[in-house]
Amino acid sequence: MSPMRVSILAPTAPTPPAEIARYVVELERVGLDLVWVGEPYGFDAPTLLGYLAGQTTSVEVGAGILPIYSRTPSLTAMTAAGLDWVSGGRAVLGLGASGPQVVEGWHGVVYDRPVARTREVIDICRKVWRREVLMHEGSAYQVPLPASQGTGLGKPLKLLAKPVRSQIPIYVAALGEKNVELAAEIADGWNPLFFSPRRARETWGKALDAGAARRSPDLGPIEICAGGLVAIGDDAASLRGLARPHIALYVGGMGARGHNFYNELFARYGYEKEAHEIQEHFLEGRRNEAESAIPEAFLEEVTLCGPKAYIKDRLVEYEEAGVTLLNADLVGPDPVGTLAELKTLL
Repeated sequence: MSPMRVSILAPTAPTPPAEIARYVVELERVGLDLVWVGEPYGFDAPTLLGYLAGQTTSVEVGAGILPIYSRTPSLTAMTAAGLDWVSGGRAVLGLGASGPQVVEGWHGVVYDRPVARTREVIDICRKVWRREVLMHEGSAYQVPLPASQGTGLGKPLKLLAKPVRSQIPIYVAALGEKNVELAAEIADGWNPLFFSPRRARETWGKALDAGAARRSPDLGPIEICAGGLVAIGDDAASLRGLARPHIALYVGGMGARGHNFYNELFARYGYEKEAHEIQEHFLEGRRNEAESAIPEAFLEEVTLCGPKAYIKDRLVEYEEAGVTLLNADLVGPDPVGTLAELKTLL
């Protein structure tokens, strides 16, 4: 089995881009394998990804994630192919449905059929990268647009430029059973948030097995990218609390009452009472109380903070849960040193 690789989510604005690039280059020097750039509703991800591609030499550059609703599938494919071109074949395309608050509130697009749309976007991307004449008839997308829906002048086209690779890795960010099943069936990788290796099998095992049963052998085994806060040292466990604001934001604020994927996951982990409490506090503007309501046990489950021996044991748990790419949020005074130490433990 290959050693577990390591990725990070890059900082973004207001950190200056040159400072972000210097940080990534330093991490690349000690063995960083992949850098993700997120795209919620700040600056777009591809701009920074292209900049980082030009400043680095070996680290993979991944969109983590591009929402499927904010671009046409063809543009998503073109963007990934362009990033693969400027990076010399180091691009990774992360896709996800995001949520209705962002999709409808920011992009002004109806949030519908996320599973079907994800499947069709992936299918179209792969056709584009193979430079096929693009023809797609799906429930969500029809390419070319049928004459009854437009001018009737659209015609099948293929990508003008020859991509560096005809197969760019696609990771799907998913938490719900149907989306996880889809990822296990057709994606190259799966990006779950707040992944607990101790609960992964009971939470997602059925969906992963169902998707894997339909998976093409040509795709190979699915990669799983998961992790959390990472700090190594005798007093590192005290840094777990740094994860509280992020967890409270997602569990409490990323969605409405009755429609929050992260809150539902928190409850599925067995923290039903706390999930409700965190959301109520957050939606009522009591962020400190929302953060305080996160149980210490949950913090320990979704972070890797502690002495070397503890971290080594935790890495075994992640590996046994199928994680192949550890997404590390490096905290503490020396993140570069932490990554170097983490790579030796792997």
